[in-house]
Amino acid sequence: MIALIQRVTEARVEVDGAVIAAIGRGILALVGVERGDGDAQAERLVVKVLGYRIFPDEAGKMNRSLLDIDGELLAVPQFTLAADTRTGTRAGFSTAASPVDGLRLFNRFVELSLGKNSKTSTGQFGAGMKVSLVNDGPVTFWLQACPRASGDP
Repeated sequence: MIALIQRVTEARVEVDGAVIAAIGRGILALVGVERGDGDAQAERLVVKVLGYRIFPDEAGKMNRSLLDIDGELLAVPQFTLAADTRTGTRAGFSTAASPVDGLRLFNRFVELSLGKNSKTSTGQFGAGMKVSLVNDGPVTFWLQACPRASGDP
């Protein structure tokens, strides 16, 4: 699974002209699911997203996580993150999970996030969404939760 996270002062999602989710200070996470991902990847990605230290401490260094600052999370499903862009000028989607698996694992990501941070909002899987944000910094990171190799902790 993949998350493109952005530190934001605010973000929102609109579907058909209506705001369906909005947050203040926190993280906008665009979440993609790849073929072969499972619950273990969803669990690892939640830990990474919520624990990634991208917020400043008193000295201005990025030493605080979303949980440390009691911030908000806006999780938006985005299957295009799983695209194969290595060749040509048009993305291929054979590396993306099926819609059924993508929905299940996105929902699992959200469920796990809510268990650790009640300030979690979501976009709408499969909808045409308009995502607006004010990127703070700008600070943007690509996080990936890959299957563990044997012997990894």
